[in-house]
Amino acid sequence: MMSDPSSVDNDTGCLRAVLAVPILLLTLVAAFFCWAALTIRPSGPWDDEAYAAIVLSCVVTIAVTAAVTALWLIPSVRRIIPWWCIGPSLLLGIVAGVQWMNQG
Repeated sequence: MMSDPSSVDNDTGCLRAVLAVPILLLTLVAAFFCWAALTIRPSGPWDDEAYAAIVLSCVVTIAVTAAVTALWLIPSVRRIIPWWCIGPSLLLGIVAGVQWMNQG
């Protein structure tokens, strides 16, 4: 039995909501670690643990951003989710990359 085009269009809204959940959750994880990278302040140049925490937070943020981008690059997801939905995650990844470069 063939589906009529109107039922396929109605399923798109539900599919968009289902696919948006992992993207939203991963973006929230990236936001938390980016916030951590921006708010950790070392006590001085000897505070290696604080510098390591900043770098780790930046790496996790960039990794989660890469996961969101990889999820969006799947053709079936890309047809349903517009590109601007991954924009916040990409921005967080860029901020984390800049913060990481400023640590060196």
